[in-house]
Amino acid sequence: MKLRFIALIFVMQLAICSAGCLSQAPVTPSPPISMPTTIPVPESTIATIPPGTMALQLTDVPGDYLLKERDVIAYSEVSQLARNLGWQQGYQVTFYRMNREKDDITGIRQSISVYPPENIGKVYDLETEGILSSRNGTTRHAIPFPRIGDQSIAFRETRIANPMDIAVYTVIFSRKNVFETITMGGTTTDYEMLKEVVRKAADKIL
Repeated sequence: MKLRFIALIFVMQLAICSAGCLSQAPVTPSPPISMPTTIPVPESTIATIPPGTMALQLTDVPGDYLLKERDVIAYSEVSQLARNLGWQQGYQVTFYRMNREKDDITGIRQSISVYPPENIGKVYDLETEGILSSRNGTTRHAIPFPRIGDQSIAFRETRIANPMDIAVYTVIFSRKNVFETITMGGTTTDYEMLKEVVRKAADKIL
């Protein structure tokens, strides 16, 4: 009898302990973790490298082209209008290809100019207007061309009195505070190759 009583007490204690283990204290929810807000940094409007570093290299044009000229543009060489718009510095490079047997000569010329960023839109507009208004015995048409940089436009012109009908392509574009003009002209021009060359030129503006 005594053993039964002790056993009963033990079972009751075990039941009480088990109930205490299974019941959980109320859990206080943790405050939400605030993630840091990422603020996008606007792209700089000023190029970080000099014009000479932006210039096309011989490896950027087809292998049958040669380097003709690579030179800094002097302040005295630019127009008064360019100076009024804050022209700062410039660079130019010219490549050419010649095949005497086929009477073929074709050239590519790149001109780079750096302006204050607040004036680059005016430079682009004035240069576009100047090209459209200047005829000089040529027929000129704006042509479809991939968007290059921040603003761009392309033209093809031919000389009215030229029996060989030599075409000249001109692409102007701006990116950041840089304005560029790239021309291709001669007896054998290549529109598709010009698109690739201009894209490479724009990618060099950092």
